[in-house]
Amino acid sequence: MQYAVTDNKDRHRFELEADGHLAFSEYKREAGMITIVHTEVPKELGGRGIGTALAHGLMELIRAEGIKVKPLCPFVKAYIDKHPEYSGLVG
Repeated sequence: MQYAVTDNKDRHRFELEADGHLAFSEYKREAGMITIVHTEVPKELGGRGIGTALAHGLMELIRAEGIKVKPLCPFVKAYIDKHPEYSGLVG
């Protein structure tokens, strides 16, 4: 299933809504860099690949914006480690 990831700039997080629940990755922005601080997936969405879909979507949004990412969040860092096509975005 395809999920849409959005950038909620007011709340400083990437979001993915599924079945009435919200998964998100919080971030901090600086000039040319976005730091992913924390990712949270509600237990109701666990085991369905929602976290992976969120990480994929946020990396695609970052790539499209043409900025670098600093993955402090262990989940997003692990995702990037498993998907070397995003390693060039790490700053």
